Amino acid sequence: MKSDLQERLSKLPKVDVLLATPRAEELLQAFSRAQVVDGVRAQLEALRKQMLQGDGHVYEFAEVPFFDVVEGDLRAKQQPSLRRVINATGIVLHTNLGRAPLAERAIEAVVEVARGYSNLEYDLAAGKRGSRHAHVERLLCELTGAEAAVVVNNNAAAVMLAVNTLAKDAEVVTSRGELIEIGGSFRIPDVIERSEAELVEVGTTNKTRIDDYANAITDRTRILLKVHQSNFKIVGFTSAAKREEMVALARERELLVVEDLGSGILIDPAAFGLPDETTVREAVGAGVDLVTFSGDKLLGGPQAGIVVGRSDLIAAMKKNPLMRALRPGKLDLAALEATLLLYLDEDRLRESLPVLAMLTASEEELKAKAQTLCDALGAVPGVRAELKQGESYAGGGSLPDEALPSWVAAVRSEHLSANELADALRAQSPPIVARIAAAALNLDVRTVSEEEIDEIARAFQRIHDLP
Repeated sequence: MKSDLQERLSKLPKVDVLLATPRAEELLQAFSRAQVVDGVRAQLEALRKQMLQGDGHVYEFAEVPFFDVVEGDLRAKQQPSLRRVINATGIVLHTNLGRAPLAERAIEAVVEVARGYSNLEYDLAAGKRGSRHAHVERLLCELTGAEAAVVVNNNAAAVMLAVNTLAKDAEVVTSRGELIEIGGSFRIPDVIERSEAELVEVGTTNKTRIDDYANAITDRTRILLKVHQSNFKIVGFTSAAKREEMVALARERELLVVEDLGSGILIDPAAFGLPDETTVREAVGAGVDLVTFSGDKLLGGPQAGIVVGRSDLIAAMKKNPLMRALRPGKLDLAALEATLLLYLDEDRLRESLPVLAMLTASEEELKAKAQTLCDALGAVPGVRAELKQGESYAGGGSLPDEALPSWVAAVRSEHLSANELADALRAQSPPIVARIAAAALNLDVRTVSEEEIDEIARAFQRIHDLP
């Protein structure tokens, strides 16, 4: 037996022999020689390991399947890791799926800026160096009523930069009920610590009064920090200090009020049928010195941390050495500016901003779309799709605990379990991500576009065409 194995191992072709075959020549037309050589060597090594396993199966070399595996591996390595995904979860601002999809105008702006040079830090009128912040500052001030604005790469960075600039080696007072943990285990206390400030916690988890802030103030206090709870709600026996109270206390004690609005919203939510949320303009109007919020949540733009407020404080933040590490790139600024321009025409905002369109879709619209999806999937042999009511969520720490009525296609397969079907859909191109409930795969159409319905149906067809 041992000599037989050694004989078969010795008959494995050499790399140079395999590279001279017609199939290898085809691969060399599509890939570099180094890639093909590495692929051939890797598959030869894998075959040797299989033959040495001694599991009773006789592994023989066969040229066609050998090169099929090599080609498959080479093509897989050329696939980008970051890809478009069809979001059928119903969670609009799904953090794991990239949060807000960009508006077409924002996508066009990114492409235009990406294909060549831009005036990122060049003042075209003056013919000299300019500021990258100028491209969005005017718009942010107009939309929020603030004196000045600055943009960094995310909202955690915005809070960190504000605290580091204004309260380094000093105290920041905030409520215990607002010491939130945001996605990826990032916590407000950790952000404050990295800002080189000292966090002073006041009140209790469910109740914090303005007197709690007042009693905690010392000669080292610089900031009263208010934080949006974002991804949770405390209900029942609760109370929280109002921002107007905090502003009045801060003025009396010559302190600053910084408010982290989390997701942040620029429009009146009631006007679009959304749950009540404090707008950025309202926070600024209440006298909050600095307001921070995200760009890729309810605003519907790219990932960004936005700070608006007093011009002297913003100017100090711009001079902070941390700004260079936290500043946004040209593509983010292009997308953000284009998104903000859409807000100048609120009458057309719903049709131009994907996030708003998804959040405000009516039950009638969703039911009709879900029925179209059920009909398309029902035409696939071995698939049964049932129209059902469901619930969607804003996600991304926005509108916490506010369920949005929706409609789903509840899918069952004759050949695959719900988990197997979910795995198979994620392996498609583009991958499809859905939810499992009651032993069925639920496709929530709130986050599925009309164009994606055909893509989903074709994916199910491919899966059920497999032997």
